[in-house]
Amino acid sequence: MADVHLPSALRPLFADLPRHVDVEAPTVLDAIAELDRRWPGLRDRLCEEGPALRRHIHVYVDGERGDLATEVPPHARLEVIAAISGG
Repeated sequence: MADVHLPSALRPLFADLPRHVDVEAPTVLDAIAELDRRWPGLRDRLCEEGPALRRHIHVYVDGERGDLATEVPPHARLEVIAAISGG
């Protein structure tokens, strides 16, 4: 199972959403689908139609930047990062 780390900005939007979730998924897209199964609507916060990651969402698998097609090996660390901007 992969250890998925989620941005804290999502926690107020989804009841009982922890910062870390274990999921079994072969790709980032599959991991997001599993998260959406557990917390409906989560995928819409991370992905646009296509599907594609939203511009402000970045994913890293074991420290390497990835995309929806990136493989998620067993015991990997999958980090979902929400970019912050301001001025």
